Amino acid sequence: MTRFTCKTLLAVAVLTAFGAGSALAADASLKTEKDKVSYMVGMQIGRSLGQIKDDIDLATVYKAMQDAVGGGKTLLTEEEANKVGQDFQQKLQTKHLAEQKAAAEKNKTEGEAFLASNKSKSGVKTTASGLQYQVVKEGTGKKPKATDTVKVDYTGTKIDGTKFDSSVDRGTPATFPLNGVIKGWTEGLQLMTEGSEYKLFIPADLAYGENAPPNIGPNATLIFDVKLISIENAAATEPAKK
Repeated sequence: MTRFTCKTLLAVAVLTAFGAGSALAADASLKTEKDKVSYMVGMQIGRSLGQIKDDIDLATVYKAMQDAVGGGKTLLTEEEANKVGQDFQQKLQTKHLAEQKAAAEKNKTEGEAFLASNKSKSGVKTTASGLQYQVVKEGTGKKPKATDTVKVDYTGTKIDGTKFDSSVDRGTPATFPLNGVIKGWTEGLQLMTEGSEYKLFIPADLAYGENAPPNIGPNATLIFDVKLISIENAAATEPAKK
């Protein structure tokens, strides 16, 4: 059986065992180090169950664990169990790919519609690449080159308003080489002078495309409120998080 399937089924078994009526469940206290470690492990493995909760029966899982731990005859041979595990893993992967494809198509369609409408709004300009930007405040310093390192404050949102990252919220500006981030940032910040504040509207192909982090999603159009604080001579001290 695959490592993923084994870990997941073990998690189910552990939670089922607790649900069956442990002393700890009765008084809900963590009196000893063993209690605390056990609860910590349960928290970690329990969080992995969400994606398969509709595909399993807890009572059957617990029976299998009892059979295996007790050394008795199991209803599946090792070979059969391995085959079931491989098939289940493939099912999960196929489901995930289908969900990703659907999300990518939805995000692409919604992003294109947003940009088509947004480009006609007052103050919004569009570059040859499709990047859109709006000047909030124009600074008086120098403009960076793609090879420069810059210090910025920023907040990133999706077109539905969902915030996914913010140096402002962390209270620490980000410093990074301009040629080490997404294309929309590399292009957009070169339009800005030090002290400027811009709003960048970045099409998916200038952002993360289909390979975006889970909290963003594939083919997502992104919006960044950016303040270019300064052009730095030193190497980047914090990885870019755009």
